[in-house]
Amino acid sequence: MFFMMLTKFTVVIQAMQEIALKANIDYTYINIVLKIIAISYIASFGIEICKDIGQSSLASKIEFAGKVLILIMAIPIIMAVMEMVLKLLP
Repeated sequence: MFFMMLTKFTVVIQAMQEIALKANIDYTYINIVLKIIAISYIASFGIEICKDIGQSSLASKIEFAGKVLILIMAIPIIMAVMEMVLKLLP
């Protein structure tokens, strides 16, 4: 089922690339967002598997690790937003 949805996901990626080109957004940020989305889906999948086999403590550790990875991946985007805000302030 995952591989069937993978072909649909490529359409979404191509649409995001087109929007980024039209909006003149650096593709690096789009790439980071896609990685963050992938991390969240993989972590969610791992959490559900752990819950299904009765390992809720392991599920909570996977959830925490996923959140930390997402935060680390988001640092360049957060920095870019902060730089943009600082440019707007007098």
